[in-house]
Amino acid sequence: MKINNLIYILLAAYLATFLRLIINNNFFTSLIGSFLVGFLISKRLSYSIEKILLSGFFACFTSFSGFIYFLYKILNEGEWIKFIIFFNLIIIVNLFTMFIGFLISRKMT
Repeated sequence: MKINNLIYILLAAYLATFLRLIINNNFFTSLIGSFLVGFLISKRLSYSIEKILLSGFFACFTSFSGFIYFLYKILNEGEWIKFIIFFNLIIIVNLFTMFIGFLISRKMT
């Protein structure tokens, strides 16, 4: 990997972290990120641009660690049914949002 790409990944990660702090809502940032990932994966981007965006920006912006902590708290309280419902809901809604972004991007090209 070229050093320039590494610097771009770090800058993208910094920008994503900053935006995540401004929005400060795990579910909303996850939906935005899922939509944009779906939108961008349908485009034919260069390998380096794709890695910068997916590995740098979206990995930090849609950080799954916020949901892991939320789910851990529910599980720690012994609410298994609530845990299973929220876990599946998070996955399904984000996959659906990513698919919608993918379809919209395809329609635009």
